[in-house]
Amino acid sequence: MTSRISKYRHDFRKFLRSTDFSKAIVLTIAIVIPISIFFQLQMLEIGVSIAMGCLLSSPSDVPGSFKHKVLGILAAAILGSLSYCIAGYAEQTVWATIPMLILSMFAISYLSVYGFRASLVTFSGLLAVVLSFANLSSDLEIWQKSLLIAGGGIWYLLVSVLWYLLKPERATEQLLAETMELTADYLRLRAKLLQSDSDIDEIQKQLFQSQNELNEHHESLRELLISSRKSSGSSGYARKRLLIFIDLVDLLELAMANPTDYEQLKKALRDDTDILKVYGQFNLSMARQLESIGLVMHKNNELPVNKIPKQLEELEDRLLEFRNNIDIGERREEMLLLRNLYDYQSRQAQKINNIDRILRNLENKRKLFYKEKEVREFLTQQEYSFKTLLANLNFKSAIFRHSLRLAIVVLIGYLIGSYFSVQNSYWILLTIVVIMRPNYGLTKQRTRKRIIGTLIGGGIAVGIVFITQNTMVYAILGILSLTLAFSLIQRNYTNAAIFITLSIVFIYALLQPDVLKVIQFRIVDTLIGAGLAAFGNLLLWPKWESQGINGIIATSLNSNMDYLAAIDEYYHKKDKLPLSYKLSRKRAFLDMGALSGAFQRMTQEPKSKQKQLSLVYEIVGLNHTFLSALASLGTYIRTHPTTRASEDFEAYTGAITDNLKNAINILQNKELDEQKEDKTFKAGKSLHEKFDKLAQQRDREIKAGKKQIEASMRLKLQEAHLVTGQLEWLYDISGKLQENIGRLDKN
Repeated sequence: MTSRISKYRHDFRKFLRSTDFSKAIVLTIAIVIPISIFFQLQMLEIGVSIAMGCLLSSPSDVPGSFKHKVLGILAAAILGSLSYCIAGYAEQTVWATIPMLILSMFAISYLSVYGFRASLVTFSGLLAVVLSFANLSSDLEIWQKSLLIAGGGIWYLLVSVLWYLLKPERATEQLLAETMELTADYLRLRAKLLQSDSDIDEIQKQLFQSQNELNEHHESLRELLISSRKSSGSSGYARKRLLIFIDLVDLLELAMANPTDYEQLKKALRDDTDILKVYGQFNLSMARQLESIGLVMHKNNELPVNKIPKQLEELEDRLLEFRNNIDIGERREEMLLLRNLYDYQSRQAQKINNIDRILRNLENKRKLFYKEKEVREFLTQQEYSFKTLLANLNFKSAIFRHSLRLAIVVLIGYLIGSYFSVQNSYWILLTIVVIMRPNYGLTKQRTRKRIIGTLIGGGIAVGIVFITQNTMVYAILGILSLTLAFSLIQRNYTNAAIFITLSIVFIYALLQPDVLKVIQFRIVDTLIGAGLAAFGNLLLWPKWESQGINGIIATSLNSNMDYLAAIDEYYHKKDKLPLSYKLSRKRAFLDMGALSGAFQRMTQEPKSKQKQLSLVYEIVGLNHTFLSALASLGTYIRTHPTTRASEDFEAYTGAITDNLKNAINILQNKELDEQKEDKTFKAGKSLHEKFDKLAQQRDREIKAGKKQIEASMRLKLQEAHLVTGQLEWLYDISGKLQENIGRLDKN
């Protein structure tokens, strides 16, 4: 119980520092001002209509470029106004309402084919249609309300832009700080892998989710930082924030880059667990330091003392102590494993030191040159063309299915509310619109959270009603709950559902004296809407994740193959890191995140639809491990002086690529390529012989009294050990991927 309260307190503090809280402030200001002014003028309905426009426009106000922010809010305001106007006039007769609901729900929802921000704009349009059914007495014509809703959206845009202009860097600072906190959480999870009693599978699942969140933040930061760089030029502020972002991306790559298999590491050092604890503690120290820097960026306080350099020295001392207490001839393997792990952690520490130096204005050496064409390659471009609409106009498209499903379920909800004369039946429609998502897993998750949130919100509302019947208290709580609900709807849906319930209850408490009946109807309508949404996704043209998982696996394998090719190319040239390397790394990370997300959604589907779930989980885990090993190999080659790539290296990378190609061919029902196992075996034997020769040379040096190893010899040993180990590991994983994919059902 105490740990749960502590978690809620931690999450609440994070919310207070987040971009969502800033949006809540903007929304509150935008709502309170018109309501206050028009209340004084005894024209409250005008103020309420303007506030409705603010609410409908606010969901599209998410992190991104200033241009996209403005266009998104404007689009939401226009769509909300038009949707409300059309629905308002059609709602006057049943025979007009039914076709209007089907067409508007389908058409508006279908616009979400244009991506995430478009889906938020369409959410505003769907809400506007539903709110047109709120049969409140009105002295205003429907067209007048529609214009006021549009005006409210423009008013919200002005307040949001003014808030941005007061401190344009604030959004960037908040998003960077949030990314730092998420990276710190990721480092903590990685530290758990070093614990002897850790549940690797459970930690792996948490890593998948954490990595997905980081990928989303990285995408938002790319758009925000690159767009601000284009508008403000190479300003010192923009340059520093871009450098920090680059270090954060490198930190994620380094965190993923396992120097070796953790199970192998723990097995090799089962009698020396203390040294692994020291490594784990250093990981936690880096996480704490990064989190502290993030907190400072939020609060604009003085930077904390950077303890990382001293702690890194202490870690190196422990490594040397371990080295001095073992027979290096017998335990060279363990020593190299620890040395490689130390190198990776020291690289991570360097990234955190870089961020610290940048924020202290001590970083002057690093130059940042990007061509405009290259920069744009890093942005995920969304094509807004009529072709996109036509391409998705079929049952293969998840958005097409969802739009049709939503239209039918909303119509059923409307007919149920009308037939049974449900009080405030539009609450049923509101629940359906908010809960329903293109796939069953997310809808099921939102259904559960909506019901829990509604029950908790209803309970809190009952308690407050018994404490006070003060209408001013209801008004204040209603507005605050409403703004928090719309601000939290993307971050934490359970909490958003709590505040949605509170806001509706308190707003109706101002209009109706019997508040307890309002709460009762609210809970009943929510249960009906949630049930319809869940059954709609279950029965109406469901698209189960198992139907598309093969294609997602193939995409991720292709990206990993491209990443391997980029590493191979760089190993040969060892020149300036090419753009192709960075882009292939980004795609590999994003596609792995997409695969992890698809698997997570698959686990939430009915058991009967979870085809070969354990096998898919094994493939996802192997693919993630493969990407980690790739990142490890790439990072080592990038950050260490290395010898020329040998023919043995080529043989291995060729064999790994062949395994991946065959795995993709199996998924696409194509013929398999011939594999040359003999060549790979010879290459492996040759690589081990090279390492053995270096080890024997070092043993002779030790016998001759040369205890201190030369840097060049240490680097050669490290390279021979790590590159050989990683190549063998990658080859083994790629072979297992091919084998497991061969067992997948291709139907």
